[in-house]
Amino acid sequence: MGYGSGALLLAVGLILALAVNKQVQGVDLDTVGWILAAVGALVLVLSAITWNRGRANRTIATTTHADGSQTVQERRSSDY
Repeated sequence: MGYGSGALLLAVGLILALAVNKQVQGVDLDTVGWILAAVGALVLVLSAITWNRGRANRTIATTTHADGSQTVQERRSSDY
């Protein structure tokens, strides 16, 4: 799921919660709408967090030792 799914869930949820006046027997559309809106907002927040984690600047340093072995060290900008 990403930004599009989150926005869709949020929009549908708010429409159900705020704009629909119909009654369906056995289903509270207001509650369903608020649940969908909350899930959509959560998806948007989690998408933003995961996108920003993957876009962090990385520095990779390779060190060659005297015996010929190599050590690779990766640092992210958030590690500084």
